[in-house]
Amino acid sequence: MSFTLMDLSSENFEFQANVWQWKTALEIIKSFDLISDGKIRQMSYNATGFKIDRDEAQTIGEKIRDEILPRLSPNKRIFADLTITDQPDDGTLYRDTDEQWKNYSASFDWLKEFSDFCMRSKGFQIF
Repeated sequence: MSFTLMDLSSENFEFQANVWQWKTALEIIKSFDLISDGKIRQMSYNATGFKIDRDEAQTIGEKIRDEILPRLSPNKRIFADLTITDQPDDGTLYRDTDEQWKNYSASFDWLKEFSDFCMRSKGFQIF
């Protein structure tokens, strides 16, 4: 499953996320306590066209840039439980219930691109 974020401006910038990255991004956004749990839940469904307005997008981008990226550095990634590792993602699909959390992470580079997209956008729609 994948998610396409479409900028609401006339430029129609797009940003791509796979389910593994997006779940992590949503947990990060949730930790900022900026957006209601209902909106976070709506954001977790692809192809709905759910909208994030410009102010929310800007704030998300700034918070990721200012609070998350400094903790990561280019050789690290963050899991959906907000723990950080310097171990690269080796593509293993963890099926055991106790290890499934390891499937969800986002790298420094991906989060930087997402942050840039949020700050550059005029809000976005999730497809």
